[in-house]
Amino acid sequence: MAKKENNYCVIMAGGVGSRFWPFSREEKPKQFLDFFGTGRSLLQMTIDRFRPIVPVENMFIVTNIAYKHLILEQVPDIKESQILCEPARRNTAPCIAYATAHIRALCLRRAGLTAANQDWTREEMKANIVVAASDHLILEEEKFRQTILKAFDFVSEYNAICTLGMQPTRPETGYGYIQYINERSQSELNDGMSVAKPLNDGIYPVKTFTEKPNLEMAKVFLESGDFLWNSGIFIWNLQTISEAFRYLLPEVADRFREGELLMGTDKEEGFIEEMFPKCPNISIDYGIMEKADNVYVMPSSFGWSDLGTWGSLYELSEKDEDGNVSLHSEAHFHEAKGNIVVLEPGKKAIVQGVEDMIIVEEKGALLVCKKAEEQRIKQFVSEL
Repeated sequence: MAKKENNYCVIMAGGVGSRFWPFSREEKPKQFLDFFGTGRSLLQMTIDRFRPIVPVENMFIVTNIAYKHLILEQVPDIKESQILCEPARRNTAPCIAYATAHIRALCLRRAGLTAANQDWTREEMKANIVVAASDHLILEEEKFRQTILKAFDFVSEYNAICTLGMQPTRPETGYGYIQYINERSQSELNDGMSVAKPLNDGIYPVKTFTEKPNLEMAKVFLESGDFLWNSGIFIWNLQTISEAFRYLLPEVADRFREGELLMGTDKEEGFIEEMFPKCPNISIDYGIMEKADNVYVMPSSFGWSDLGTWGSLYELSEKDEDGNVSLHSEAHFHEAKGNIVVLEPGKKAIVQGVEDMIIVEEKGALLVCKKAEEQRIKQFVSEL
């Protein structure tokens, strides 16, 4: 069983949250906002979720340098050294490579080794890492923690990359999908097909990753029973992910190898500022997950939602008898159905005769958009 002191957490918190405009702005994006009036931002809720299973000193937040002050304000028991600042946005693969290199330097130092001494073993490098976004919502948090602990045990024993797949409940077009080899599909595989074999009860080999499908394809995925929603939550051992970057994404790994003697020192920040913008802009899904042959998925169900759009927030919110949602404000609905209204606290609105609309006002900006067209909000904001 993986020991708590060997558990590490990497939280990605550098996004600008443009799909939640105008509530989320570049100067203070969605991960720093309190969407539900609980007094806790999405980032704070994420940190709180991991505290029982990961020591606070083993938590690292990767973010844009512009948000460092917000993190220090919202998570005062996180040290500055635990905030890894990206000088440029380069997608999730360089983000995770940075955190991996930093944790590796920390583990080497704790083991009395150096980057120049390469004769360390998996036993010495016991770090088991969970990578998660800062804007996910988890309703059943204890069930979530037990799932992560099981994944920690799995990756500490096997040279495997593990991800969590959510049991789909509807033909969702806003999520990516994972096709996995379960007990039924295992018996249907053709002889000679090269796939990873099951290593652990309840954890299965991944067959394919699929980007966001159209509605018809999403219905096929749901009916097949072989597909899960891609949660974007990853669990791996430090050595496993280091080797994956080395062999599958050397154009990123080589950048960090240039400064491995500087990681964990007072020269790390200068090295990152110079090197990081030179990294390719590439996601961890495309760079590692879709290429690796040792990827496994744990089908999970703990009330997960990727709080990525107004539509996802609508689905999670309490509704009136006509399916309307009003947050942070007092909205009165007449002959209106399926709408979400979010105003600045204390403001009132009358909404009449419209259906399935997003109506949001914040700091002098107003959004009125069809829910079915919300994927275009990012484009609209860019044009604005």
